[in-house]
Order: sequence, then structure tokens, then C-alpha cells
Amino acid sequence: MKRIFFSNLIAFVGPYQGGVWRIRVELPDAYPYRSPSVGFVNKIYHPNVDEMSGSVCLDVINQTWSPMFDLVNVFEVFLPQLLLYPNPSDPLNGEAAALMMRDRNGYDQRVKEYCEKYAKAEDAGAAPEEKSSEEELTEDEYASSDEEVAGKVDP
Repeated sequence: MKRIFFSNLIAFVGPYQGGVWRIRVELPDAYPYRSPSVGFVNKIYHPNVDEMSGSVCLDVINQTWSPMFDLVNVFEVFLPQLLLYPNPSDPLNGEAAALMMRDRNGYDQRVKEYCEKYAKAEDAGAAPEEKSSEEELTEDEYASSDEEVAGKVDP
């Protein structure tokens, strides 16, 4: 049985600061020996996130996953670090990667525009003052529900 979790991620520093994203995490049957599938539900402008599907390209999740990692690592370390340190040389969003490499100020402005348009607390289904939590859903129960905020970006 595949387990699906929803939680929210708030960015506290960098061009994504103040943005709130709803994150979808699918845990395979072999978790923690197989990595979770992680994606953004609401739109984010980022070189390593597919704009249409929200899928995340992150080596530590996709290729170098270890059973020693857990969802705390995903929300408190891996995703916040992805927001702080995008990797334009391994893009899922080629437009974002190209803009970041040729015009960092333009990239930061586009990120802020996306945050204002798609990453407000109401877009993620949570108020910013809420604390971390997760909700487990089966694939059949995949539906929108109120979630709470998880994850901090380390400065």
C-alpha cells in the first residue's frame, strides 16, 4: 500500500521568503529503503522543480537516498536547502535555469512574482502561524485537506 502525505513548507529566507507550498509526499511500500516521491502541489518557479507536475529533482531524494534519512530530513533540510541553493546545471525547468544563469536579479524577481501569485498561505491550505504536522492518505483518499506548516530554511 502506497501512503500519501501532505504537508506545508514555508520559506524563511532568500527569494522564496514568505512563500508557503503544499508538498505531496508518496511513500513506497519499501520505505525507508526506497526514497519517497516528493512534489510541490502549488506552483513554484525553480530550476529543479518541474513547473507542470511539481516533481522535485534532488539527488539526495532521487539517487543517493539512504534508509538513515526520514521525512524530517526532507522537510527540515533537503527542501529548504533546495530553495536556498538551486542547481541550474541539472534542471527540470530549463527556463528557470537559463534565467538564473544569465540574470540572477531577473530570476529572483520571477520567483517573487510566483510567490505572490501561487504561494500564499491560502494557496497551501494553511495559515502561517500553524505548526508542523502530517496527514496520511491512501491513494483513494487523495483529496484536499487542511494542513499545517513544516520546515524551516536554515540560514
